[in-house]
Parts: sequence; C-alpha cells; structure tokens
Amino acid sequence: MTELRSILDEAAREGLISPEAGGRLLPFLSERGVAVVGHAIGVAEGQPAVAAQGQAWSDTETPRFVRGFHDVLITIGVIVALCGLWGLAALYAVLPAIIVLSEILVHRQRLALPAVSLTIALFCWTCLLMFRFFPPWTPTSQSFGAEATQFVAGLPIILGAYYVRYRVPLSLALCIMSVLAFVLTLLLRLVQWASSNPAFFLDHPVALALLALICALGLFAMALYFDLGDRLRRTTRSDIAFWLHLGAAPALLYSTVSLLSFGGDVHIFDVANMSARTPAVVATVTALMLIGLIIDRRAFVTSGLLSLGVAIFSVFRQGSATADTYIFSTLIVVGAIVLIIGTGWMPLRRLVLRALPPAIANRLPPG
Repeated sequence: MTELRSILDEAAREGLISPEAGGRLLPFLSERGVAVVGHAIGVAEGQPAVAAQGQAWSDTETPRFVRGFHDVLITIGVIVALCGLWGLAALYAVLPAIIVLSEILVHRQRLALPAVSLTIALFCWTCLLMFRFFPPWTPTSQSFGAEATQFVAGLPIILGAYYVRYRVPLSLALCIMSVLAFVLTLLLRLVQWASSNPAFFLDHPVALALLALICALGLFAMALYFDLGDRLRRTTRSDIAFWLHLGAAPALLYSTVSLLSFGGDVHIFDVANMSARTPAVVATVTALMLIGLIIDRRAFVTSGLLSLGVAIFSVFRQGSATADTYIFSTLIVVGAIVLIIGTGWMPLRRLVLRALPPAIANRLPPG
C-alpha cells in the first residue's frame, strides 16, 4: 500500500495524473489486489498480488484505515459535527448528515478513517432507532422476546445497504456480526418455545453460554474465511477479517469463560467474586493468545487483556496488601505480559509455525 501510494504521488508530481485522481486511484487499485512486487506492479483478478521470490515478509498488520493525519483531522471534524447535530436536532436529522458526509468523504474522496467513523455513527444511529421502536429488554423481563429479534433485524439491513454503496470493510463486518446476533436471538427464542419456559435461560445459564459460544465460533469461522483468502494481506479481505477478529475474540472469551464457570451467578467483572473464575480466564486468554500467534492476529491478545487484568487483580486482592499495592501490581504484570508478547511476537510465531504441519502452515501468513 505504501509503495503504491508513493508511485501514484510520483506520477502526480510528473504531471501524468492529478493529485485528486491519485487519491481516488489508490483505494480503487488496492481493492482489486494491485500491489507493488519488487520494482513492478502485480495484478491478480480477485486475488492478492504474489510476493516476489525471496522477498522478505514484513510483519506490519497495519490496518488500512489509518493513512495519514489528513484523515485524522477530517475524522475529528466529522465526530464533532455529528455530536453537535445529535445534541441539537432530532434523531432522524442525523441520518441525512451521515449520508451526505459519506457521499463526499467516502464515495468521492475515499478517505479511510472518516469512513470508519461514519460507519460507527451509522451503527449507533441504527441501534438508537431500533431501540426506540423495539426495546430488546425491560427491567422486569425474564425472557428473550420478539422485540430482541426485531431490534437486531434492522442492523444487517441498514449496514448491508451501506456496504453495497460505499464498500467500507467495517460495515460488512458489522453486518456479519449483526446477522449472527440475529441468529442467536432466533435460537434463544426457539429454545424457550420448545421448553415452554420463558425463563429457561435464567434457570439454565449453561445453555445460554453454549449457544453464545456456537455463534462466537461461527463469527471466528467467518473471520478465518476472509483471512485465509488473503494470506499476504494485500486486499480489503484482510481489513474485513481484522474487524471480524476484533469482534470474535471477546465473544469467544466471554462465552468460553461463562461456560467453564458452569453458568454461576458470578459476573465476569464482579471483582468481589472473581477469584472463582480466575483459572478459567487465564486458561482462555492463554488459548486465545496461542490462536492469535498462529493466525498472526494481535486482536486475540488485546481482547483478553482487560479480563486478564481483572483476574490478576482479584488474586492480589485476596492478600493483605493495600489497595494501591495490588492495583499497581496488576498493571505491572499485565504490562510485562504485553511487552513480552509484543517484542517477541515474530520469534514466538516462527516457533509455533514450525510445530504445525506444512499443509496448515503454508495457508497462514508467513512467519
């Protein structure tokens, strides 16, 4: 991506193309798998360009929605303007603003970071709109009613339409996540109907954790589908996989921890009773870190840091130390784990890849 941008910038300086045309060509070419290979440009229809033989693999995992401070400045303006409009105008007035900004910043100028911020704004707007008509829960509700299914049903429709128009990877990822959430609500309602017990999941929390784990595994499978289709991470399939992994990792973590805790009444962030779940949290986070090493996705590491910190905090809290001692001790331990994994990521990953069968290792990103 960086080499392709420099080539287009050089073409603009030579007067071959205008700077505006270069800015529009960059995402257009990258979405179609065009990349710099050595000193040439490789194109493969629907596939990423193949690296030249002997070319060193650069471990970047750089999300392509960060392209420069120009995008950051525009994004700040988008966020401030939408927040102001959200506070002064009605809810329905925000959608036209999102569409107009998307037409200018995403469809015409192809700015990456503003596209992400506008997609998040559309997601929040859709959630508020659906909550106004179909509140998914009430303080006295003990079951998953039709409102929860109707609440989720609107998300994939709007986000899918947004992706068809603007091709923002995050919008497709959120659309896939919302489809799986819709499937989960249907499964919950089906189980409640089959059991003839509206409070079935209050009486059997293990069943709820199991269904959540099944949907989390489905989301992880979708992320792998996009990831393995672009092992060199040269196309937007990698961007879609990045967002899907970012959602799949916490879903896997919390559903697995809930299932391993046998559906007790202890909540994941209930620090007073967290020591009972500490082994499950540590084991799950360790497994996710190993998965992250195998597929070269750091999202699986970062998603578990908060839960790991809470688990370590609960262990220190059992002692007789002061509050400041176990708070700062937790920060030191978590920080040390992050530094060790971060600085040793590539050596650790090469070690893990060598332990895998060649048939599997050759389908993963190079180590």
